[in-house]
Amino acid sequence: AFNERILTRMNELNTDARPIIFPLSNPDKKAECTFEEAMQCTNNRVLFASGTAFPEYTVPETGEVRVPAQGNNMYVFPAIGLGAVLCKPSHITDTMIYAVSKALANSLNEQERARGELYPRIERIRDVAARLTAAFITQAVREGCVRDKHWMEIVQSNMPQEADSKAVTGLFTKRVLGEVKTLMWAPASSVEQYIVEAITYGNPDDI
Repeated sequence: AFNERILTRMNELNTDARPIIFPLSNPDKKAECTFEEAMQCTNNRVLFASGTAFPEYTVPETGEVRVPAQGNNMYVFPAIGLGAVLCKPSHITDTMIYAVSKALANSLNEQERARGELYPRIERIRDVAARLTAAFITQAVREGCVRDKHWMEIVQSNMPQEADSKAVTGLFTKRVLGEVKTLMWAPASSVEQYIVEAITYGNPDDI
């Protein structure tokens, strides 16, 4: 368990960076600590993700409401699955999964970074899933594992500019992202709405 002594010591050891506390055991009764405990023992500085959902915490001194992150597979697994269905890789490598995790970290917007959040807001999960899928497919093409010629041609002609071609960055181009979005299932009130949204997402001139 992450008791008060351990949490306080983690805070003392990390003066230049936020202490990382990930109590990933489920259910909440088995968790190594709660979000409230982690906040109180680290002067509200903790970088927190849990395996089970915990309630928000209000900082008593400021009234600021902090939302704990939940570290599970809801972002990466759908993207890996969709990417595999679309580009048909011969196999899935560790570096493809790493590219997806890098893309997840890159997907935080300015507001989420300013709030010190670990993951993107759940309200953006469809957009984030598309980005992670684009990163997966791009990495798969870079590794020569893709069997679908359509994706091979799109990625190879729209490869992101990277300083080190061997580095796994999770980067992708807008053209690849747009193509992914046109092939994602989306609820629509009419066929016309779906077609308009697909064209908007997939037209390189618009992105």
